[in-house]
Amino acid sequence: MSLHFNPRDITWLAFNERVLQEAMDEKVPLHLRIRFLGIFSNNLDEFFRVRVAGLKRAMDFKEKLIAESFYQPPSKILQNINEIVIKHQQNFDKTWKKILSEMADQKVFIKNSKNLTAKQKEFVRTYFDEVVEANVIPILLHENTPMPYMRDKSLYLGVAMRKKDWQYSSNYAIIEIPSRFVGRFVLLPTENPEEKNVMLLEDVITFNLPHIFSYFGYDEFAANAFKVTKDAEMDLDNDIKTNFAEKIEKGIKNRRKGKPTRFVFDKDIDKALLELLIRKLNLTKKDSIIPGGKIHNFKHFMDFPDVFESYEKPVERTSFSHPAFEHGERVTDVILAKDILLTFPYHKYNPVIDLLREAAMDPDVKSIQITAYRLASSSKIINALIYAARNGKDVTVMLELQARFDEESNLKWKEMLEPEGITVLVGIPDKKVHAKLCIIKKRAQNKTLQYGFVSTGNFNEKTARIYGDHLLMTADRHIMADINKVFNVLKKPKEDYLPILKTCKNLLVCPQFMREKIVHHIDKEIEEAKAGRKTAIIIKANSVSDRALILKLYDAAQAGVVIKMIVRGIYCPVNQKEFQEKIKAISIVDEYLEHARVMYFYNRGAEDMYISSADWMTRNLDYRIEASAKITDKNLKKELKDILDIQLRDNVKARILDKKLSNEYISNDKEDCRSQIETYKYLKAKTSTK
Repeated sequence: MSLHFNPRDITWLAFNERVLQEAMDEKVPLHLRIRFLGIFSNNLDEFFRVRVAGLKRAMDFKEKLIAESFYQPPSKILQNINEIVIKHQQNFDKTWKKILSEMADQKVFIKNSKNLTAKQKEFVRTYFDEVVEANVIPILLHENTPMPYMRDKSLYLGVAMRKKDWQYSSNYAIIEIPSRFVGRFVLLPTENPEEKNVMLLEDVITFNLPHIFSYFGYDEFAANAFKVTKDAEMDLDNDIKTNFAEKIEKGIKNRRKGKPTRFVFDKDIDKALLELLIRKLNLTKKDSIIPGGKIHNFKHFMDFPDVFESYEKPVERTSFSHPAFEHGERVTDVILAKDILLTFPYHKYNPVIDLLREAAMDPDVKSIQITAYRLASSSKIINALIYAARNGKDVTVMLELQARFDEESNLKWKEMLEPEGITVLVGIPDKKVHAKLCIIKKRAQNKTLQYGFVSTGNFNEKTARIYGDHLLMTADRHIMADINKVFNVLKKPKEDYLPILKTCKNLLVCPQFMREKIVHHIDKEIEEAKAGRKTAIIIKANSVSDRALILKLYDAAQAGVVIKMIVRGIYCPVNQKEFQEKIKAISIVDEYLEHARVMYFYNRGAEDMYISSADWMTRNLDYRIEASAKITDKNLKKELKDILDIQLRDNVKARILDKKLSNEYISNDKEDCRSQIETYKYLKAKTSTK
């Protein structure tokens, strides 16, 4: 049987195209379509900072030695990436043009520096003087002067200036758009109360260029936006005199020196200025030099002002209380009595925070241990932990300092927590801690009680409103025993910590042991299929790219195992004609980000189910501390299986994951099933009718 894999990076671009499809879909509300354009843009920025940068570094080595890691030679993948990105950019520009037209129908207009009323001109001058000017620092560009430092996430204006009667060439300058200080959008006054006018910060600055450069006497200006994306890899030195936090801090500073991986610019930019920028940035034909439209750094449009006609938020988009907590019960008491499965964002996140608050105030609680990867900017989780420490509890926080792009935030959390007497762990060398675990211990009536939670997503109350995740709240003593083992490893990491993790029974852990258990489960299904008995595997994940597990799935499909997959992003398997059972795979992209990881194995009717923090990627399975909890309560197993079944029936927002990466929507003659709506209805029906 000939084996084939889709390159990871190409399948990721196919995922981002699915995001773009949501922006192109006229049935999606206008404000959400704008948001999806922002998500698409933000995704692509990170892709170039991480994946494209990695491919370019890989080209420095012998490609044949590393092609297996990428499924194709990096040079070939990069060429393919550039072709796809340009095509996506063209569709993006067409979509934005269409959205602008629809915005105009709703009397919402984005104004530029050339189409302002007299009243608006006066407003823009005043706004610039009072709010913007202090944050604007123009830098003149000359052929023989070095290129100034360019911020990776910033947007810039390239300015060409000349005098009408000047026979010589133009002068040039660049201005960093200070959106992180004053915001990207400005609401303008209008004479028509039904009309809404929005101006971008770069256009505010463009309008004021004669004022900014008044001392030069120029009378002609042309300004166009551009941005540079840099390699975001963080190199950590091996200086034994430097602690890990100091290495991270140094790595953040070094990241700023990363090589450019993409240069995106307004295609109408002054040609001589464009050539000057390309030379000064040391860009070559091998780099991604991408012409685009007028607006860049579109990620800010995820927070576009709410200026549209009032619209009713569908009731099925309102989070509700889990039935176990509807009547004000103490979360601790409920969990000590039975397991609870929270499914976000349908269920409210409050019980997670309330549990920690109860622990902070409970005189019998002795300790709290929790992992933290990406926290909310004003984290209620952290506040509860601080109060717990102030109340004399022994609090331990595993704070992952290497959470990509959250390194600075996590360093600040470390600086905040340690003075409160909280023990801050920073993990194991060369292993990110990505597990989502919490354990609380209390001593009551001469007994030690342990309870807590295991999650598929971060302990972040903000993202829990838009990320689809599962969180198991439990006092199961077997799970608690396993969580204790994980924290024992994190507290006192030894060179050979694997024997400790190997003793975990109800918690599958990485590195190594989760992979072994997954293979064991698949092998059992293969045996059943060969014996002619019923089989089933359902995998829900964000990404599936691990070669060994994909090959094991191929073996299972060849043997006749029924395999169904729900994969949001990267999907490297390719169905083969020789398979006895086709692998059926879909991807769901909708208003909420599908983020949960779930594994289901039929196992002769025992139906083994797990929720997990780990994707089916080599980095997760072999190079991270991850945890997957087995769901043992029969009612919760049924609930989780029902939700998977709803998603597998989706024929509104589900796309087929096929060899061609065509992103075709599932189309059939069955009743419409939009899984996020149907999941809401299913879970809501479980609440009381009061």
